[in-house]
Amino acid sequence: MAILLGVDTGGTYTDAVLMRDEESVIASAKALTTRHDLAVGVSEAVRAVLDASGVAPSDIALASLSTTLATNALVEGQGARVALIYIGFAERDLAAQGLREALADDPVFLIAGGHTHAGSEVASLDTKAITDWAAAQDVSAFAIAAQFGTRNPAHEVAAREVVRAATGKPVTCSHELSAKLGGPKRALTALLNARLIGLTHRLIGRAEGALRQLGIDAPLMVVRGDGALMSAAQAQERPIETILSGPAASIVGARWLTGAETALVSDIGGTTTDIALMQNGRPVIDPDGARVGPHRTMVEAVAMRTHGLGGDSEVHLAAHGLDTRVTLGPRRALPVALIAGDAPEIVHRTLDAQLSRAVPGEHDARFVRRVAGQDDVGLSERARSVLARVTEVVHPLSEVLTSRLDAQALRVLVSRGLVQVAGPTPTDALHVLGMFTHWDATASEKAMLLLARKRSGSGEKHAQSARDMARQVADALTDATGTALLEAGFAADGVEDPSAAARHPLVHRGLRQVPGLVRMTTALGVPVVGLGASARVTYPAVGAWLNAETLLPDHGDVANAIGAVTGRVRMIREGMVTCPSEGLFRAHLGDVPQDFGDAESALSALETTLKAAAQADAETAGVASVHLSVSRDIKRVEIEAREMFVEARIVVEATGRPRIASHDVATAL
Repeated sequence: MAILLGVDTGGTYTDAVLMRDEESVIASAKALTTRHDLAVGVSEAVRAVLDASGVAPSDIALASLSTTLATNALVEGQGARVALIYIGFAERDLAAQGLREALADDPVFLIAGGHTHAGSEVASLDTKAITDWAAAQDVSAFAIAAQFGTRNPAHEVAAREVVRAATGKPVTCSHELSAKLGGPKRALTALLNARLIGLTHRLIGRAEGALRQLGIDAPLMVVRGDGALMSAAQAQERPIETILSGPAASIVGARWLTGAETALVSDIGGTTTDIALMQNGRPVIDPDGARVGPHRTMVEAVAMRTHGLGGDSEVHLAAHGLDTRVTLGPRRALPVALIAGDAPEIVHRTLDAQLSRAVPGEHDARFVRRVAGQDDVGLSERARSVLARVTEVVHPLSEVLTSRLDAQALRVLVSRGLVQVAGPTPTDALHVLGMFTHWDATASEKAMLLLARKRSGSGEKHAQSARDMARQVADALTDATGTALLEAGFAADGVEDPSAAARHPLVHRGLRQVPGLVRMTTALGVPVVGLGASARVTYPAVGAWLNAETLLPDHGDVANAIGAVTGRVRMIREGMVTCPSEGLFRAHLGDVPQDFGDAESALSALETTLKAAAQADAETAGVASVHLSVSRDIKRVEIEAREMFVEARIVVEATGRPRIASHDVATAL
């Protein structure tokens, strides 16, 4: 009997679960995620689950990690400052696929080069110019994308070598992440990968260190965005593949927990709510690549709709005519209840002083503190000035900000992960309502009361009591979650504008089953599986709002950790054979294309290369027994009664279970 350890580091909680041979849960535990040093939260969660189970650390045969870290970083606009080297593209190409917006103020170098669709060189590459430019950049990593780099990656490889030699910084090439065409989208994927490298290296490195300190010497796997597993070393090289890792693991876990064949799986965390469709017991994969926030990447991942909506979403009061309405997110804030536990005297003294004032303040019930150990490369002078006022001790936000420009600088610091902001959240509302009582409910009540004192356009208080305010926030969470689930359902049904459909007045009339001459009933047609720490207290209302069956399984609050240890390794390698001219068949093999005189020779050579690469990937991930499957998609056309070869795509899939060390485990478990 093998003992397996699953760990999930979410935005708020780090979960740990121990399982017997994927057959049953032995024990589970939670600890707060420690953003300044993720190893602390990992260590606390694992130590707690070991204590609860009585399992010896040396008995653990495999450890697996899923994480929402990369997803949350992209949703919140976090990540290191990076540079893009864009080979063979024009300035106008930066506008495609949201690449310019993703770059923001990060540097980009446009340079001649690249290849044709057939893999022939368009222009020579000036590697000296790249070397000189790269050496002058104050960045943490580089991304490189060349025109038709998947058909011939020679220029990406050459640029990578000179950048590494000149800077010693991590470099991501676009052809290493995807074999598909679409230069701007591939460049975006490489850019985001480079931005995440530092975060992911810290997470995995510190997680491995924490496990070793506890006496766990098992191999560590990481969940990819499609729910499959990869080795820790592979995840450090290609962190972009871990976006939606946590949500993908939750789908695998939901299937194991409920046995459901078809359902909408909704996982509410601190920062995001992730919704995916499970059909025939398997997660549906997004054919267009993973979307996180505004970014559409080339990463194969679960078809997940990620919303900046969670228990720790910032609560805002937005003007609506003369009234104000509660809105949530998309940014995360630490709940006031939580930060009050870290600095009770400062938080309560500040809240009491704010409540004693006759006029509500702009920054009431909001606090800030610095996150240690984060990369502060490339900050403006003003951002550095604001950062200097913030320490790891909790400060009232009003004491840190002295102008509107300071507020803009603070947003930059938050997006870079250098500081954390605390304020009223749905978690605080649930504390006031008695539905969730993990931390300081008195601090939550004061924060809700301060929020309730805000004035509308008519001069009236927004709410008359802390409980009234909390109920409005909880209702806003129910409405937003239900609307997000409706969007997912309409999208799966192929509705052209699922967002508009989910908000249509007739849909909401049907949900409420309003009586009248025309009677309508609207309901979600599949069950909702509610996962996450707060699902048991929030999703019954969501199910009632949608007139849908709601499944709230035991251990649903650690579904991600369960999915992490019940997944499989799945490595994909794909490549193309093209026909540049009649009688010439070009196999795009590795770094150098190779020409053949007939199609079958080219296809066989490509298939052999891809099989070897996929086999090696799976073995590197720790698979002992690899199963290979091959698919060929050959496109031909008929011209004047002759069948002509156009191109072919070969996909090789390598699958298997990660190798599990054998241990003699006490049968008393």
